Amino acid sequence: MDLMGLLEILLALLCFIIVRHLRSNSHDLPTNWPLIGMLPALLSQVLRVHDWITEILAHNAICNFLFRGPWFCDMDMLITVDPANIHYIMSANFVNFPKGSEFKKIFDVLGDGIFNADYELWKDQRRVAVSLVNHREFHRFLARTSQDKIQNGLIPILDRASTEGLVVDLQDLFQRFTFDSICKLVTGFEPACLSSDYPEVPFAKALDEAEEAIFFRHVFPKFLWKLQRWIGIGEEKKLSEAWKCFDRIIGKYIEKKREELRKGEESTSKEESFDLLTSYMNMEKDDISGLDCNNDKFLRDTILNLVLAGRDTTTSALTWFFWNLSKHPSVEIKIREEINSLAMEEEEMLEGGECINKLVYLHGAICESLRLYPPVPFQHKSPIKPNVLPSGHSVKARSRILFSLYAMGRMPSIWGEDCSEFRPERWISDKGTIRHEPSYKFLTFNAGPRTCLGKEVAFIQMKTVLATIIRNFHVQVEEGQDVRPRASIILHMKHGLKARISRISGY
Repeated sequence: MDLMGLLEILLALLCFIIVRHLRSNSHDLPTNWPLIGMLPALLSQVLRVHDWITEILAHNAICNFLFRGPWFCDMDMLITVDPANIHYIMSANFVNFPKGSEFKKIFDVLGDGIFNADYELWKDQRRVAVSLVNHREFHRFLARTSQDKIQNGLIPILDRASTEGLVVDLQDLFQRFTFDSICKLVTGFEPACLSSDYPEVPFAKALDEAEEAIFFRHVFPKFLWKLQRWIGIGEEKKLSEAWKCFDRIIGKYIEKKREELRKGEESTSKEESFDLLTSYMNMEKDDISGLDCNNDKFLRDTILNLVLAGRDTTTSALTWFFWNLSKHPSVEIKIREEINSLAMEEEEMLEGGECINKLVYLHGAICESLRLYPPVPFQHKSPIKPNVLPSGHSVKARSRILFSLYAMGRMPSIWGEDCSEFRPERWISDKGTIRHEPSYKFLTFNAGPRTCLGKEVAFIQMKTVLATIIRNFHVQVEEGQDVRPRASIILHMKHGLKARISRISGY
């Protein structure tokens, strides 16, 4: 073993010794120890890292905090929730702040998909994805798919739970709903995991394990997770197995779709199917300059990126919404009154569209839940060239800048002294319309050129699901649950969200 390897092992041992005996106040700025930096404080708080960052920033009334990692571990990062910095990085000086090479190493399982891509590759992918997602036929396909999964999937399961007095894990239920929906939309094939017998779905389990492994790559020194990967243990072993699962299942989807197209057959009629996989495979060369949309790796990376985004963000948003609703019954009453005041037929509501867009209070409640519990609780950027941020902080080339979306929603300096309150009214103007908040303040759907291309699709789906459930059922969250985020790059609940369901008379 060389000298550097020995030093790294000694630093790791020293960190764990300090963590074991650490008794500092989590509100205080963490101690910057010689050699090992602030890593002991991070490791001692890793299972509640989002709240820890929030406490540091809010308690000390700061919007920027420089985290110092161990010597030679390349873990230094500027943690910022400063809206001026975020606007500068995401919009005003976007070209100097790509995701960077380190981001791609951490998220390597996603390949060259749109989440990892930078520069011209990202521009080409984004242009093609926008053209497909905004196509009117895709929106019709989305409406039919959502309607089918709600009518023939969600509602029957909730009805059965109501009739038989069953306890339902809402997070698991929504995860199955969104996974079936996004797989149908992206690939044209449905894994059929939203059923009353709750089958285990290897692809979905692999996504969970990959997300947890990627999270730990953010908090452990690079040499530790690379050592895990080399030996084949721990989170890295899970990630490796998940990677194989993705390649195997997505490969089968691609092969099956190619076979359908070769035979001139489709699993559904042309009128009913407009999945993205078929659309990518049928793209004309003139429309895809710079991309090989029929390449297996391109299709694999694209499918995985889109499925991950479509399943997990919506699942998280719906689950935390009902947690917030359970703590604020008056909000549930107002939403139900708004739905009933529009006198929508069930079929009309399930179709989405204009009638769903009239649900202003529901929209405000969704935004308020997303403010406090953003599905993607953090993200990071890396400058190409040295720069000075509006806050006055100098950043070096290739250094890491981390945005804490979770902390942003809890900062009095950004949202006012009532920032910890769940108050949908803050999103509604005096005229009764949705109040716009700038994206660099409300970063849930990203900002600038990388604003989420599925934002409107997500809102339509969430409002349709929530309006249907709230109109027809009362969701009673079980008391005494240990509700906290899981250690993951997605803000899932660690133990799910258990609830009892009861039908509302008259529906």
